[in-house]
Amino acid sequence: MPFSKLGLTSAVLKGAAAMGYVDPTPIQLRAIPLILAGRDVIGSAQTGTGKTAAFGLPLLQLLGRHAPGPRVLVLEPTRELAAQVETALHDYARFTDLRVAVVFGGVGYGRQLEALKQGVDVLVATPGRLLDHLERGTCQLGLVRHLVLDEADRMLDMGFLPDVRRIIERCPRQRQTLLFSATIPPEIETLIQWAMRHPETIQVGGRRQPAATVRHVITPWPKRRRRTCCWHCWNRLITTR
Repeated sequence: MPFSKLGLTSAVLKGAAAMGYVDPTPIQLRAIPLILAGRDVIGSAQTGTGKTAAFGLPLLQLLGRHAPGPRVLVLEPTRELAAQVETALHDYARFTDLRVAVVFGGVGYGRQLEALKQGVDVLVATPGRLLDHLERGTCQLGLVRHLVLDEADRMLDMGFLPDVRRIIERCPRQRQTLLFSATIPPEIETLIQWAMRHPETIQVGGRRQPAATVRHVITPWPKRRRRTCCWHCWNRLITTR
């Protein structure tokens, strides 16, 4: 089924076509109709399967035209991912008047403050910097209608779940919540039960599986030699970086 059969508007379809999209990936094919219908969605799929377009294209359509906001909030675990997602969403929205901005740490506040003052429809953010803006009063989440928790398992691994909870508490309860993650560990299940309403689950590939590039090895080692082994491994790590 091509993108043109998924119920997307011409402006959104033009943005997808400009990015070279013709046929949706499995996660896009299943997620887009559910998101357009206003359902909460859990998307379990490996990185690189097209999750950004799976939530980005339908959310841009639901927003319609520019209005006070932000109305869509996308949380990402790292500034690199936040920048990539902001770029993709900006490209998808190129044939609309919707405004996309990004806030993340490690850089100054100047350009971010300017973008927030001008008004944005879609805000992509890392948890730490977004909390800074909320505490400074330079960003409000009272108009958020759609919340996306992207790469949720990585946010868990990086210790961001408490910050994510604080951010969710600042968002309206009447909202659409989307969660995308390569794996769904128990801690994410708890977050789902707290933050989402009767979500539809989309699973592409095996659930609770590590990335295919990760190899686990267990090597028995005598206790008397463990300190020497650890020092040897550390030296190898340093010399190969």
